[in-house]
Amino acid sequence: MSQRSLSRHFSAETGYSLLQWRQRARLMRALERLAAGEPVTTVALEMGYDSVSAFTAMFRRHLGAAPTQYLKPSRG
Repeated sequence: MSQRSLSRHFSAETGYSLLQWRQRARLMRALERLAAGEPVTTVALEMGYDSVSAFTAMFRRHLGAAPTQYLKPSRG
């Protein structure tokens, strides 16, 4: 199967491009690690981001808040 065919079939089945799916999978894994108490810097670099700021920008784009704010317990 050609790369183009694989990409089309994947998108038709999942609703995501391969790139979008991979980024979401990395985000879900990062959330697990952050929730377990790992430092943002460690998670960002081990997830393949060149910098913490690049990771934080992606995180904010998808979840609407920086990692440290997103994981704060809500006060109510």
